[in-house]
Amino acid sequence: MNLSSRPTPALSERLRNWAKRLKRDGVTLWFACRHAATPWYAKALGVFVVAYALSPIDLIPDFVPVLGYVDDVLLLPGLIWLTIRLIPASVLSECRLQADAWIQRAGARPTSRWGAALVVAVWIAVAAGAWYLWAR
Repeated sequence: MNLSSRPTPALSERLRNWAKRLKRDGVTLWFACRHAATPWYAKALGVFVVAYALSPIDLIPDFVPVLGYVDDVLLLPGLIWLTIRLIPASVLSECRLQADAWIQRAGARPTSRWGAALVVAVWIAVAAGAWYLWAR
């Protein structure tokens, strides 16, 4: 029995595969948001998720202890999972093929300036709300 704190190779391999699937599904949503057969509610949530997932700025910066990784480990995967569930299977498989081809060709995920603007807007709204409440 291995009592060391290092993860077993099987666990580390599973985590690596999960991270690759998550990256691919983020790009998959990017294509699904543009697909005509994607329902409007999946597109609405997908646009938000894609903008945030592809944003070069995190909502909670990673240097903030513990909370900095909550969005990366819980929030974003949960939102991607939910959005994927709202997309019809045929559209999802087509968009996953497009995402695989795009990742193979580009070698990296796209970035979103709209996502960065969304994160900055949220921070401005939080700061303005805090200032409003504090200045009372």
